[in-house]
Amino acid sequence: MAEGLLIPLVAGIIAIGVLAQLVAARLQVPSIIFFLFAGVIIGRPGLGLVTSESFGSALPAIVGIAVAIIVFEGAFHLEFDRIREAPGAALRLVTVGAAIAFVGTAVAVRYFVGLPWELSFTVGALLVATGPTVVTPILDVVPVRDRVAAVLETEGIVNDVTAAITAVVIFEAYNPTASGDGIIQGFALRLGEGLLVGAIVAGILYYLLRYVDLSPGAAPRNARLLVLAGALVSFAAANELASEAGVAAAATAGIILGNLDVPYKSEITNFKGDITLLVLSFVFIALAAQLPPQAIREVGLGGVAVVLAVAVVLRPLLVFISTVGDRFTFQERLFVSAVGPRGIIPASVATLFAIELRTAAEELGNPALAHQADLLLGTVFLVIFATAIVEGGLARYIAEYLNVIPMRVIIVGGGQVGQALAERLEDRGENVVIIEEDEQALEEVRNKGYAAISGDGTDTEILREAGASNAKIVVAATGDDDVNLLVAQLAKSKFDAGTVIARANNSDNVDAFEELDVRTISSAMAAAWAIDNQIERPAIAHWMTDIGRDGDIQEIEVTNDELFGKTIRELGPMLPDACLVALLSKGDHDSAEVPTADTVVEEGDHITLLGRRKGVRDGMKFIDP
Repeated sequence: MAEGLLIPLVAGIIAIGVLAQLVAARLQVPSIIFFLFAGVIIGRPGLGLVTSESFGSALPAIVGIAVAIIVFEGAFHLEFDRIREAPGAALRLVTVGAAIAFVGTAVAVRYFVGLPWELSFTVGALLVATGPTVVTPILDVVPVRDRVAAVLETEGIVNDVTAAITAVVIFEAYNPTASGDGIIQGFALRLGEGLLVGAIVAGILYYLLRYVDLSPGAAPRNARLLVLAGALVSFAAANELASEAGVAAAATAGIILGNLDVPYKSEITNFKGDITLLVLSFVFIALAAQLPPQAIREVGLGGVAVVLAVAVVLRPLLVFISTVGDRFTFQERLFVSAVGPRGIIPASVATLFAIELRTAAEELGNPALAHQADLLLGTVFLVIFATAIVEGGLARYIAEYLNVIPMRVIIVGGGQVGQALAERLEDRGENVVIIEEDEQALEEVRNKGYAAISGDGTDTEILREAGASNAKIVVAATGDDDVNLLVAQLAKSKFDAGTVIARANNSDNVDAFEELDVRTISSAMAAAWAIDNQIERPAIAHWMTDIGRDGDIQEIEVTNDELFGKTIRELGPMLPDACLVALLSKGDHDSAEVPTADTVVEEGDHITLLGRRKGVRDGMKFIDP
């Protein structure tokens, strides 16, 4: 392509990428789907506007810079506190699970596509990687429980690194024009060099950010640019030592720096997120455009068989093995099994491998290598396309069908009240996040296994970090009424939370809370009610105290159209055993009453179910499927 057309081409690809982002956000699906389709349309399979000659020899360098930014940005978000949500499952996913995917995929490629064993294991290594480029957009639109998100994010970051290095080592052992080290030695060398370079760069960046005057007026901007430069330097320096060691270096630098207390962290995060979106869209579109039309055709049904083996057989197998013994529900394990799309690392590295094989084919006069390059590229991209479109595009629907999108409840205050409430809510399957400022209380909360954020609950940014924008309920449960009142105000005015509940430690403050339309629980009145219950109705009081062990009470909105127009007399036999209708309210919770047998159920009514735990849960699914 003429040099004069290169700038319009790059600008056009970026514009298409931004448009794809807007469409994806509107439809709430991962943007990678539109990137891939856009690349195919404007590239070799479609209009031919972008080909392998469009960027000349600059494509590997462009891809390298993009990978450095993307991997660093994903690792920067991976905080150790999140990994602690499910450390056992995360560790098994990146070890046992990765090994199952690696070997199983290689065997499938060997027997279904017919590549030599060395290239089959190369493809197997590449397709271990999921990566933040495809996982993060899914989690943005599917707010699953924190422990589920934590294992998916950890798996994506770690497997990106190990997959890239393993694939390069195996490929160099096969490539006749390369002179590589032994497989184990090559892997250890690249990983070790990447870890070392990444740690050194992270240390230098930390020192500069913390202890060097970055010019007060422009400090946030300079901090952002400094971190961006650090990501590129770590990648480039490690790659000079050994190919693909840069991926490990960028990931290491990102994880270390992201877990340190550095200034302007939120500004750095937002800036790098915007840069990542641009380079991600450009690289995915450019790489998809390079795909030779014959590559997909040549893999044929064998490639389809590999896709099925990877997504339908190996993924569920490794997930269920890796999550044994952890707190994941069966539905959550199914969801993780259904979400394993492949991302930028397989696409970029496979493209570079195909280029090297074609070059070797010309140098050695061996057309078989060119054919193998097409098979390698076609297999990898077919898996990327299939998993991105099906798993990425349907992720939210799968999550809703499996009911793994829990109601997020934010509790400000991790004292005895907050912890007791969190225990009961988590037992019912809710996604609870506790905000606590006191370090000792915070440590106690985390030791008990609750998701917790350190900070002041009256800080808007802390509430936003906890997920207040998506929370259905915000509970202010501290021992300070002034704090609870301010939390309630912020939840109502800034985040428009569906329900705000506040603890009033002093009964004289109840009116101030209720003026904000906040549901208020007076500590004094709550104690009086509890004592009265023990005096007047000890059996029900004892049963209520033990909710979550044998019994349960839940309120649910009626959405099952089979029930519209039915009377309570007709509804009763349709409910599970040991599940009764206790109350019914029509829109307004204050209008709740014990229904008669002839009370008619209408759409939008709220029914309170009382009974044994399993019966109530099954009844909830029936009333609100």
